[in-house]
Amino acid sequence: MKSTLILSLLLSGSLYAQSPKKIIAKFKEGVNPASLKIDGKVKNLFSNVYVITSERTEELKNELKAVTVFIEDNYKTQKRKLELPEPMDKSISENQSANFNDPYASKVWSFKNATSHGVSVEKAYTSYPSNTKAEIIVAVVDTGVDYNHEDLKNVMWVNKGEIAGNGIDDDGNGYIDDIHGIDTLDRDADGNATGDMMDTHSHGTHVSGTIGAQQNNGTGIAGIASNVKIMGIRTVPNSGDETDVDVVESFIYAAKNGAKVINCSFGKDRNEGGMAVKEAMDFIGKEYGTLVVAAAGNSSRDIDSRPTWPASYESENLLVVASTTSRGSMSYFSNYGTKSVDVAASGSSVYSTTPRNRYGSMSGTSMASPTTAGVAAEILSHFPELSPTELKAVLMNNTTQSRNFSRTASGGRVDLYNALKSLQ
Repeated sequence: MKSTLILSLLLSGSLYAQSPKKIIAKFKEGVNPASLKIDGKVKNLFSNVYVITSERTEELKNELKAVTVFIEDNYKTQKRKLELPEPMDKSISENQSANFNDPYASKVWSFKNATSHGVSVEKAYTSYPSNTKAEIIVAVVDTGVDYNHEDLKNVMWVNKGEIAGNGIDDDGNGYIDDIHGIDTLDRDADGNATGDMMDTHSHGTHVSGTIGAQQNNGTGIAGIASNVKIMGIRTVPNSGDETDVDVVESFIYAAKNGAKVINCSFGKDRNEGGMAVKEAMDFIGKEYGTLVVAAAGNSSRDIDSRPTWPASYESENLLVVASTTSRGSMSYFSNYGTKSVDVAASGSSVYSTTPRNRYGSMSGTSMASPTTAGVAAEILSHFPELSPTELKAVLMNNTTQSRNFSRTASGGRVDLYNALKSLQ
């Protein structure tokens, strides 16, 4: 009897822990949620997609079935370890590159030409210089960003409609003091995301440096994109267990505030039951011209048959990236798929910024995704009129081909030089 009672309590506790207090509902055309008697707080995410916060989510799923297209749970389901910096190599010597005076720029091996297994950053800068590049905002949806880092502070996006530190939503966008972005993991009493998205891990700061660390400031490294602003959005917990509600809100915030590229170096094996993230990607591509670049994942598997999310969603506004090594092969950990994975890019032992003015190497498709996002931003700075689908096509159609990447849709590695050459 005692063992049965304990088992019952354990099971009920487990079920309680899995029971979501938030659900995402897409209402049918013509249905106004405000006219319905919904027991809970209802907030619009985009279009006719809403998040409902309630203690009665299971009951609401049944009650709203007739007026919704889908209802999606918002579970936390899959904690995992995020990449951490490898020990810093103190033997690294300063070696100035051809285009950058940043002392460790030559340490970023993705800058090398495609023949040396990089993504041809140096060659592109030499061949296609421009003094009239457009400024491109790239949102980093991750563990946050160290916006005080010496190599990032001058490239951070700044919300000009907000006054820092006054505790007021000056621009009326629903977020207080969102100077450089938002934190969807830390919410106020009303459930609104807060404004300080400082990185307490390292992941998001490392990703940001790859995309856009300040060039030619005589400090640290150089990012791939030359005229970029980094918008930091803290949505991925240090335990790596992000939720769909937070991801969707992050996408919408980024696109509304001008991000033309969103980098997503995260993912999980469980699709929470709906299509909200996919529809959010479709929506921001159409309404705001924003491309989402996502990591393929690090499980060494074919995600055509064993999906991971968001990489396995089918969206023309999503570009999925596998990881390569400096020797020109696919990284051993990288996921692949001729339908689900679009391109490959530098992802093993990538050197970049880490919190508190430090630098270090990390490995993962989490590093390959920002390499590609940086290339995308640099292309857009030359050709800002490109739509998300056009930008995706340019990236996929101008890769450096290799049989090592035959298990991707493009069959090749991202190549900035080839992409810019194709647009001349």
